[in-house]
Amino acid sequence: MDNETTTGHVTRKAVLRAALAAGMAAPAVLMGVPALARTLTAGEAAPALTPECDDGDDPTPAQTEGPYFKPNSPLRTSLLESGTAGVRLTVSGYVFGLACRPISGVLLDFWQADTNGAYDNSGFRFRGHQFTDAAGAFKLTTIVPGLYPGRTRHIHVKLQAPGRPVLTTQLYFPNEPRNNTDTLFDARLLMTVRDAGAAKEAAFDFVLNVPQDPGPTPTPTPTPTPTGAPGGTWAAGTAYRAGDTVTYGGPGYVCLQAHTAQAGWEPPNVPALWRLR
Repeated sequence: MDNETTTGHVTRKAVLRAALAAGMAAPAVLMGVPALARTLTAGEAAPALTPECDDGDDPTPAQTEGPYFKPNSPLRTSLLESGTAGVRLTVSGYVFGLACRPISGVLLDFWQADTNGAYDNSGFRFRGHQFTDAAGAFKLTTIVPGLYPGRTRHIHVKLQAPGRPVLTTQLYFPNEPRNNTDTLFDARLLMTVRDAGAAKEAAFDFVLNVPQDPGPTPTPTPTPTPTGAPGGTWAAGTAYRAGDTVTYGGPGYVCLQAHTAQAGWEPPNVPALWRLR
């Protein structure tokens, strides 16, 4: 649960969200746990992690991809273009593993409707991907998406940590009337949203099912392995573009999204980046 445990203990996630909504740093001392990256002030060192850092929350829940996902989105942190209509929105947050450690190099691929509730299916308006920085942080500049029949307001996202499975999910806005009627709506995926002048600022921290020490041990997820011996033309450190082809372990692969290769992101392990030819 996000708000409190079965013993009545308010979780760090609830305190974090409340503090963000109030525009303050989260009072980590209330939780008796180390501060998350988001709660640290400039120049403050992260405290040592302890097993208590995990408060029993499950990883961020998955949701349906829907009919409008497209691979090969551009690498960018802003989805705004010249003449973009709509209320400006900045979404920021961190990606953590199961022991509250931030994860760098996580792929986040966002897509959403425009202010009129329409998706661009011929191009890449309001579509883009990025990677978390060394602190596990991400920041997306976009607009508040419009409504369309049958759905409440939402933003789609796919996440993938190096060498881990893809998580596909959606982010929601609080106090939307359609939250009560949208059968896909999940309150666990509500962002914290506040006004920032004529714009809005939102925050959400993802938790991926990535084992970390200390932390709980999840059910192992099988990782695809290449056929034959490793090797081929794929190489870590190479900047690949969409459409580039490589070989790895025998089979050939086509690059789906521009990225710089790194250990753990070999083609068989990252279907968000590579497709088998």
